[in-house]
Amino acid sequence: LGEVLKNIDVVSCGISMDTEITGVSCDSRKILPGCLFVAIKGFESDGNKYIPAALSAGAACVLGDSIPDGVEGIRVRDGRKALSVATANFYGNPASKLKIIGITGTNGKTTTNNLMASALEAKGYKVICNKLGANMLSGIATTVLQEMSIFGKLKADYACLEIDEAYTPIVFDYVKPDVMVITNLFRDQLDRYGEIDITSDIIKRAIKKVPNLKLVLNGDDPLCVQFGRGENVKAYYYGISEKVLPQLDDTKEGRFCPVCGEEQKYNYYHYSQLGDFYCPSCGFKRPEIDFEVKNVSLDTPMKFTINNQPMVINYKGFYNIYNLIAVYGALNVLGEKTDDFAKLLTGYKPQIGRMQEYKFNKPVILSLSKNPAGFNQAIATVNTDKRKKDVIIAINDKANDGRDVSWLWDVDFDKIADENLNTLTTTGIRVYDISLRFKYSDIKVDRMTQDMADAITKCLETDSEVVYVLVNYTALYSTE
Repeated sequence: LGEVLKNIDVVSCGISMDTEITGVSCDSRKILPGCLFVAIKGFESDGNKYIPAALSAGAACVLGDSIPDGVEGIRVRDGRKALSVATANFYGNPASKLKIIGITGTNGKTTTNNLMASALEAKGYKVICNKLGANMLSGIATTVLQEMSIFGKLKADYACLEIDEAYTPIVFDYVKPDVMVITNLFRDQLDRYGEIDITSDIIKRAIKKVPNLKLVLNGDDPLCVQFGRGENVKAYYYGISEKVLPQLDDTKEGRFCPVCGEEQKYNYYHYSQLGDFYCPSCGFKRPEIDFEVKNVSLDTPMKFTINNQPMVINYKGFYNIYNLIAVYGALNVLGEKTDDFAKLLTGYKPQIGRMQEYKFNKPVILSLSKNPAGFNQAIATVNTDKRKKDVIIAINDKANDGRDVSWLWDVDFDKIADENLNTLTTTGIRVYDISLRFKYSDIKVDRMTQDMADAITKCLETDSEVVYVLVNYTALYSTE
């Protein structure tokens, strides 16, 4: 019993630590003689009701956070968490044999996570990865369970886990990553996250739960760099160390210094708050970069160097460079060789909606954008394509999108009106909101519709050379 209770916050225990335990379960119907029964209050049923049945079946003892008076057992602070830890202890902590990479941030975490898994698999490793973006506790648990044998054995070398920003403290109660990548922080789903400082505080709480955590941080984002100032962490930084994009007036999410609150200055910036920043008041500034991109060419294919190592990639979007150097940095921190990094990327296929191209009588390119920073970068990518183009924009406001769509007014939609724009179509549940947004930018909307299939069909009939479809979350799969 003592081994099973390791790292569990026990309040009181009236059972000998030498008691032999033959299994762990929260289901009284599965209790065999010698098992530990964990009584948990569920949504519909209270496990305490089944304590007599578990004891009758031969349970060696009972554990829970609300065991009724008169029942001799083990009282703990959190029964649900104790179930997870006790089960892991009983089966020899299979996750402890894994090297775990946690990846969080507002934009780019799915692409970065999948790139990381792809690079490790190309090296011959067995990798667990929540590739479809199921990044909350239940999705991560399901991802791991799917890779386990019926006997609870886990055969894998690495786990690459995308983690929702708000769920990082919850996930870190159960999973302790060796390396954590934080891609960036932007305003996102206002009615769920609120402002960025709330998200920052959530991630800080999570980091404190993992002693000696290695952080791989976007060194161009002051909101990410602040995490490297925490205690008991070792931070590594990646960034783009040259001016690449036109220095236009861009919406900056994190304009103010996260240390002293004064407005930051820039030697140059890339987009939103990303760039070579410094605070004239307290001295907080862009750190020394460990994994550095230079010599960027945004022509197709994109070319650049990482720590003087040449890269040629067939992906669209300047922002994808950040995803790639995050993976490069994490591989180095894990002790993996990166002299073959360019070759490792050749087999990677972007997930749905990441500038994904479909072939019809002309190319149709699908892009997921879910916040101002994401949409601004999608528009910038569209504008680098000098072909005559039709653009479709779909905005929904379902729960996964966020009900509050006021963020549309922070997107630089006026920049989409370049000389190569052929037609502009709006669609989605909030078709009128996005159309009104374009009206205030003096941009003509050629067509408004609730039918995405019809919108794409009509664009395929025009004389344009390419169609771009920019959508937010819940419009993505229906569009595909």
